[in-house]
Amino acid sequence: MNTIDAKCLQKAFLAGAKSLEAKKDWINELNVFPVPDGDTGTNMTMTIMAAAREVAAIENPTMENLSKAISSGSLRGARGNSGVILSQLFRGFTKEIKKTDVITATTLANAFVRATETAYKAVMKPKEGTILTVAKGMADKAVELVTETEDIIEFAEKIIAHGDYVLSQTPEMLPILKQAGVVDSGGQGLMQVMKGCLDGLLGKEIQLSVEAAPSRVSAGGGAPLEEADIRFGYCTEFIINIEKTYGDREEKDFKTYLESIGDSIVVVSDDGVVKVHVHTNDPGLAIQKALTFGSLSRMKIDNMREEHQERLIMDSEKKAAAQKRQAAEAAEEPSAKDQPRKECGFIAVSIGEGFGEIFRGIGTDYLIQGGQTMNPSTEDMLNAVDQVNADTVYIFPNNSNIILAAEQAASLAEDKTVIVVPSRTVPQGITAIINFAPELSPEENKAAMIEEMSRVKTGQITYAVRNTVIDDKEINQGDIMGIGDKGILCVGQSVKETALNTLAAMVDEDAELITIYYGADITRETAENLFASVREAYPDREIELQSGGQPIYYYLLSVE
Repeated sequence: MNTIDAKCLQKAFLAGAKSLEAKKDWINELNVFPVPDGDTGTNMTMTIMAAAREVAAIENPTMENLSKAISSGSLRGARGNSGVILSQLFRGFTKEIKKTDVITATTLANAFVRATETAYKAVMKPKEGTILTVAKGMADKAVELVTETEDIIEFAEKIIAHGDYVLSQTPEMLPILKQAGVVDSGGQGLMQVMKGCLDGLLGKEIQLSVEAAPSRVSAGGGAPLEEADIRFGYCTEFIINIEKTYGDREEKDFKTYLESIGDSIVVVSDDGVVKVHVHTNDPGLAIQKALTFGSLSRMKIDNMREEHQERLIMDSEKKAAAQKRQAAEAAEEPSAKDQPRKECGFIAVSIGEGFGEIFRGIGTDYLIQGGQTMNPSTEDMLNAVDQVNADTVYIFPNNSNIILAAEQAASLAEDKTVIVVPSRTVPQGITAIINFAPELSPEENKAAMIEEMSRVKTGQITYAVRNTVIDDKEINQGDIMGIGDKGILCVGQSVKETALNTLAAMVDEDAELITIYYGADITRETAENLFASVREAYPDREIELQSGGQPIYYYLLSVE
């Protein structure tokens, strides 16, 4: 195959989207932090599926209309940092191909380079060992190969092989990946897209139908997989303590064996220890094979079909509660869009009913429900901007994984000045809005709010969903973690003790105010018990207790 026409590109792109969608849960599990809202796979899937819906709707594809659908759909549908970077890769790629009639290997090489350049420019401080590194590695390989072959299949196969190699090296570039025993999840997502596109080019039988977009609720992930799609029912994990010969040949044979009994395979070797993850219908076979190399530890087997049913029930309950709440809010509050035009308006991403009340109480015009458990898309941000009738609109993402999507929305907004205040946590966002000064210019206000946010430390208390090692702390599934602004602060068995130990790591001599925001799973009585202990431990500080209502995180702790 020496050229790709528009019809072939359409099929390849849809195949790439479906390939990513099929592996999104596995990619979620590759997130370094073992928190219950790992979402790289979900964010990337929802980003590419927003474009796939537009691509699938084109009856007579041309390079130009496909390029527009891929670029526009992914830009507006982008969620999370990984989704925004993926959309920027598509944006650069389509800029190169949109004026062509057919794509050659040379076109692909140029498009890969432009895609990478566009994505790097979109990130203020690009970090190596991420999806960007994997994309750049493939672009460099494409430039090298373009003089060697005109066969696009051979060209693509070699690029993908090199991309897999670069991905395997990401733990050497980011120590936190190596310590956690995973490759970069965004890079893995990109490779799934590439491999799906190649399958599409090869004409492999792939289900290319794309469903309509799921309605977005205030919490929860993307549309769940049907139980029938769970081909292998048991998520099996363990560590092999090597006691017999285990070299490159043995590892290759072991991986081949695991592929014969399951999928979603991750095998990572390091200093006489091998970490294994596989989805299979017979965990015993994987365990028996592993025992031929040594003893096993940290064994964990989860029934994914059972978890799927529980998730469906939880999602239904969340969706019903969200719809009820949204209906009540719509009935009580007039639309921000219908309010008189004003100079400044505020949009905040919120994660619970309690936080919603706090934001409204300090003057926020529009709340985007989502945050930690569901990163809103660029389109959600643009819709919010449209709802606020103001000349200048400030967006407070309140999550580090939402900032890029907010900035992308700001660049696409047309009739208003949109300023993104890069709040990385909800407590930072609250502090920023409180310190808004009407007499200052928008630029002065942004600078002042960023300065005030820098004085806020945030701690998050949640549970671990898998075994790992981070920041030299051994974490087991079910442990309670205290997560600070820069990593894991402490690990324990008790929510209260972990919260107190987290605060101990956050409070210094300059601390004046400690605020405890309790989540949806914590009763007022339990929260007041923690409040009393904190007041006893820090009698000379001001202590506040607030209902945040956030899911998944037992407490959010703020120290100023």
